[in-house]
Amino acid sequence: MMPRLLPLALAACLLAPVPAAFAQQAQPPRIVVIGEGESAMAPDLAILSLSVMREARTAREAMDASNAAMTAVIASIKAAGVADRDLQTGGLQINPRYNFVNKPDGTQDGELVAYQVSNTLSIRVRDLAKTGEIIDKAVELGVNQGGGVSFANDDPSKALTEARKSAVKDAMGKAHTLAEAAGVSLGRVLEITDQTFTAPPMPITAKAFDRAGAAEAVPIEAGENSYRAQVTMTFELR
Repeated sequence: MMPRLLPLALAACLLAPVPAAFAQQAQPPRIVVIGEGESAMAPDLAILSLSVMREARTAREAMDASNAAMTAVIASIKAAGVADRDLQTGGLQINPRYNFVNKPDGTQDGELVAYQVSNTLSIRVRDLAKTGEIIDKAVELGVNQGGGVSFANDDPSKALTEARKSAVKDAMGKAHTLAEAAGVSLGRVLEITDQTFTAPPMPITAKAFDRAGAAEAVPIEAGENSYRAQVTMTFELR
């Protein structure tokens, strides 16, 4: 009987659970910090949104008038040196306009009086010095509704790189401060995750395109664009 029990006992020993301490190595103590960095650069691109609105008794008449005005606007913008690739139609709307009259019973009668057609053009101006000139000429030729200006960078990679470097430096400084206060020292970097943010551009309001002010140049100030980076770093502690 004894010889038969030996194999069974050996198998039971091999199948017995291994203590967790031996199954996997305990995770080393660690610290997680968030660093932030920011870098700014002057914009080299102006993005304009210009709209032409025309009204007429029929939708066809309103469309024809809008088309004629926008064609003239596009021609003047191209003449100022803006390339075809930097012009894009941003929207086309056809809306009926009603004149509502109150009735004695409290209801209203709606009479169709006109159609309004709005055509919006998005323009990227790469020569910032021409931005005000382009707006002025567009208003003279028919831009009469809405609009906005924002500034961007065609290649923000340099600013983003500087922002990331600043964020990593900030995270490492925080980690050293915390480790020193806790009486420990930092080990190797275990993990880094990155997020970048672009500060939203400050738009110029639609009042800049008021036709009444077309005779006076639109003042344009490009300022700077800010790019922010945030990194999360995990350090081993010794």
